[in-house]
Amino acid sequence: MSSDFRDHLFPLDHPRLSTFRSCDPYAYVDAVRQNALADEVVSAWTALFENTEFKGVTTDGRPVLDLFETEGDEGADNGAAVDAALALLGLLGTDEQTRVRHPLDSRVWRAWLNPEFCLNRFGIRLEEIDEKVRDQVFRLLAACLSPAGYRKVRDTMRINGFLGELVDLPRILNEHSYNINIFGTPSVTEPWGWNLWGHHLAVNCLMAGGRQVLTPVFFGAEPNLVDSGEHDGLSLFDEQERAGLAFARNLTPGQAERAVLFHQKRDPNLPAGRLHPADELHLAGAFQDNRVIPYEGLPGVALDPSQRAALIDLVALFLDYQPDGPRKARMADVRRHLDETYFCWIGGRGDEDAFYYRVQSPVILVEFDHHAGVFLANTEPEKFHTHTVVRTPNGNDYGAEVVRRATGTPHRLQGPVQSGDFTVYGPADVGPARGTGAQPPAT
Repeated sequence: MSSDFRDHLFPLDHPRLSTFRSCDPYAYVDAVRQNALADEVVSAWTALFENTEFKGVTTDGRPVLDLFETEGDEGADNGAAVDAALALLGLLGTDEQTRVRHPLDSRVWRAWLNPEFCLNRFGIRLEEIDEKVRDQVFRLLAACLSPAGYRKVRDTMRINGFLGELVDLPRILNEHSYNINIFGTPSVTEPWGWNLWGHHLAVNCLMAGGRQVLTPVFFGAEPNLVDSGEHDGLSLFDEQERAGLAFARNLTPGQAERAVLFHQKRDPNLPAGRLHPADELHLAGAFQDNRVIPYEGLPGVALDPSQRAALIDLVALFLDYQPDGPRKARMADVRRHLDETYFCWIGGRGDEDAFYYRVQSPVILVEFDHHAGVFLANTEPEKFHTHTVVRTPNGNDYGAEVVRRATGTPHRLQGPVQSGDFTVYGPADVGPARGTGAQPPAT
């Protein structure tokens, strides 16, 4: 690690923290948007959510067709998932059911975001429901994820709570600062799904019979380890960091010349706009469902057998949250397209260096990125603040391609945010500000 995160703690009376101490999550949104740059980013995200239909991440704006199997059984335990979802719905009152349930084609699927502010208020928020209901949400997650995936979700939440304690902002950052939504009707035969999202975490799950699609997914943490308290020793992303660096270091000089796009994380030669004020170097984060991301770097066809095996193993580390059957199916897809898989790198390759890398093919896109501080004071990227993204390009994020074939509908995730008595919670209806309405510092 290039430095200890505790070297970058703001004093608790610093305006970056104290300004927001009286805010709840909703007033905090309004306060953040008083900053012109933050408001510009949020406005751009809101426009993407409100005004576009889903096509998927592509390399040229044209989705490649017929890449994904939509028939057969991958071994997804849909029965357990349905039981858990129905049990959850059975615990909710009328208002909570109205807020949490959405049509299968609702654009609310695409409303997820990973910053700490509760911009889109769809669903029910875990910190606002009783413990019995919250425990049932966790049972639903456990029914749909691998044991490692469930631990990763809960550990991400716990680290968020640790961050809230560090900076004394528990109303904005806590273990339960997350929203859950359910799409369609839980069924062992018809497609349905759910998503969970909040600070540094987003999981989208589509179930269709024995098939499952678990993208887009976002995992992140600041800091990415806990060094005190109940969860002392907890850390995330160590394997992806080590394996990515090892792969990059194992490239021959000729291969590295193709794979390494820039030799500094914030290289002065980066194209204008490549460094995003919120996403850093990530290209496929929140609201980027239709982004055009051309292949860059070194193709799989240029790797030797041991490097090809290492690249497959690297991708597998990002899919550990998926249950065995669906994960095996996704890895089979990855192997089939290995020659068309590209690895690219930005940053140094020394022990102290922060970096970004991406693995991208017709059927998978994973990103790993070290970030500067948000609630910590480091102005340069450090290894203790990590973001990761997993997507299925060419139209099968959110299982959209699976649903299109199963239902015979376009399924562009542009459907209503309300149906019948469903209530709109989101940018069009942010509601009255609560809390102090404090404004953020200018820097």
